[in-house]
Amino acid sequence: MLHHKIALYLDLIRWSRPAGWLLLLWPTLSALWLAAGGFPGWHLLAVFTLGTILMRSAGCCVNDVADQNFDRHVERTAQRPVTRGAVSTREALWVGAGLALLAFGLVLTTNLPTIVWSFGALGITVLYPFAKRWVSMPQAVLGVAFGFGIPMAFSAVQGQVPLLPWLLMLGNLFWVLAYDTEYAMVDRNDDLALGIKTSAITLGRWDVAAVMVFYALYLVVWALAVAPRVTGWAWGVGVAAAAAQVAWHFWLIRTRSREGCFHAFRVNHWVGFALFAGIVAGLPWSGAVVHP
Repeated sequence: MLHHKIALYLDLIRWSRPAGWLLLLWPTLSALWLAAGGFPGWHLLAVFTLGTILMRSAGCCVNDVADQNFDRHVERTAQRPVTRGAVSTREALWVGAGLALLAFGLVLTTNLPTIVWSFGALGITVLYPFAKRWVSMPQAVLGVAFGFGIPMAFSAVQGQVPLLPWLLMLGNLFWVLAYDTEYAMVDRNDDLALGIKTSAITLGRWDVAAVMVFYALYLVVWALAVAPRVTGWAWGVGVAAAAAQVAWHFWLIRTRSREGCFHAFRVNHWVGFALFAGIVAGLPWSGAVVHP
């Protein structure tokens, strides 16, 4: 019985599908390395890696509770634990609250500015699942939620949030708009029938072109913002590797097939990893970490 319950909870937080938390992890770790000027130390690396996994898992719990009445009408989501009644709404909220509390415990080991920032991250995480009811481009709200780790990383290292993390957060917003529009393209027909608002519906026949523009803006903003802070050729290679993947994504989504769009979304974390690898290779292993 306990084994079965644990399996349900792991399914609830998408444990077997790590692509979701990897999409948050790479920009967060990139910001952490840039803030520290190199390796940020094992403590902060552990805090932000575990915190990212915990908060993404908590977000899944909130999202499934908020969307259960929609999810049962969508083929891809109909078998989620809350939707099919295997996990109650109360259980899911308790699991989500427990995970968020664990993440907050990690934040408490950093500094006061980062603790303050964490409340904003929690608020936007709770708000996002409801955005698709009122916002024509709810992916923009998700972009803010998925970018909160960037200013928090700078705050944890430097005790402040200068211009650079805001530029990175802006670029990351465009990346989220790109990959989550691909994701929304998978469910477009179901979402139209349910009256849900998504970027894929709002953009209409311009969806593929818009995704490519979003990717381009993401890469341009990050390339220009990061270039003065890294040395050597590694950053250029990282950007080129990310751009090559973007070209492949165009090939996957060009016909708007469900399979192609979903595959493009699922492998998107490699785009972020390419930029992270370029940053790590372009900075010294032992950074000048500034602890406030």
